[in-house]
Amino acid sequence: MMDDHFMRLAYLVVLVVAIGGFLVTDFRHRPGQTTRQALAWGLIFVAVIAAAGLWQDVRGDLAPRQEMVSPGRIEVPASIDGHFHLTAELNGERVRFIVDTGASSVALSQRDAERIGIDTEALVYAGYAQTANGMVDTASVIIDRIDLGDFTDEDVPAIVIRSDLDRSLLGMSYLRRFARVGFEGNTLVLER
Repeated sequence: MMDDHFMRLAYLVVLVVAIGGFLVTDFRHRPGQTTRQALAWGLIFVAVIAAAGLWQDVRGDLAPRQEMVSPGRIEVPASIDGHFHLTAELNGERVRFIVDTGASSVALSQRDAERIGIDTEALVYAGYAQTANGMVDTASVIIDRIDLGDFTDEDVPAIVIRSDLDRSLLGMSYLRRFARVGFEGNTLVLER
């Protein structure tokens, strides 16, 4: 631990000496231009630090995340687009969903289905579903395991949609597993 701190300090000293030496040398030849450049880089550095700090404050508004607020209760704030986005682990892989109470099933995009280990080339697309973009072919699958916060469900039926669906949908076949699916203002509440 002490060696790590010493190495960081040594690195910072070398960096300060190198930059300081350059500035002193350059300042002798072009004092006005060197001062402007040093101020510009200083402002860029401060702006980057401020943006990084500010991101922590505004991230919740721009990209809200679900939160397990108590045992048996998950709250999902509405995103800036008005939808409720939720992240779950399917077969150990993180998948981002749009919560869709109008969808009857969990509907996976082909990309998400492949990520969780489903061979989409071997599926039989024998079903169909009506979407906002028209009819699409579907294939029935079983998701081995879904982990959402403290909740774990196994052998969850779903469909894979053969289309250019960019986000998977968390529909009623999964939401019915909760004792309560409700809205409190701009927050979706899931309780078991």
